[in-house]
Amino acid sequence: MTMIYLVRHGETDWNRARRIQGSTDIPLNDTGRAQAAATGRLLARRSWDAVYASPLTRAYETASIIADEIGMPAPIAVPEIVERNYGAAEGLTGPEIEQRYPGTVPGRESRDDVAARVLPAILALAEAHPGESIVVVSHGGVIRTVLNTIAPLAPAEQIRNGSVHSLRHSEGTLDLVAFNDPIDLESLELADADIEEQNAVESRDSAGLPA
Repeated sequence: MTMIYLVRHGETDWNRARRIQGSTDIPLNDTGRAQAAATGRLLARRSWDAVYASPLTRAYETASIIADEIGMPAPIAVPEIVERNYGAAEGLTGPEIEQRYPGTVPGRESRDDVAARVLPAILALAEAHPGESIVVVSHGGVIRTVLNTIAPLAPAEQIRNGSVHSLRHSEGTLDLVAFNDPIDLESLELADADIEEQNAVESRDSAGLPA
């Protein structure tokens, strides 16, 4: 059995402004770095065997900060777990998307396509670490896709910056252990209420609206 702890990267200025980032490479802001350090201190309560991350700056820097806090080497980049590409929606806010693209957003990567690239990568990481525990730092859209695929009844609430979600890999399958793992309860206090709806396209998907 392998334990996988999915972590969402810390806050960026685009998160703060509620702009869709997707594949756009936006760095952490100071709040995001503080969130990453706080998450790292929480994770330091347990023992770890490896840290992996999306190569996008906001995720890789979050993972690097966490690795320092838990005494692990630099994270290993995994290109397959980059954020969902939101096409023409990237850089826009929710109201701007509704105004410009009330139907389908041009160029947006489908959730099925995200699942097709992300899940095999996570399974491969788990299989490379039998009996171990690993940290995987990724993005809100990616984590939501994983959870929707392996645990359709998981809470539909937003994936907060710096949040931790634990999975178990056994006999080739992934199961959700905890959405907002109890190790993460403290870090939820760091999340600002005004970023609850920061990912407008994900919110539209969850509501069954076209995006």
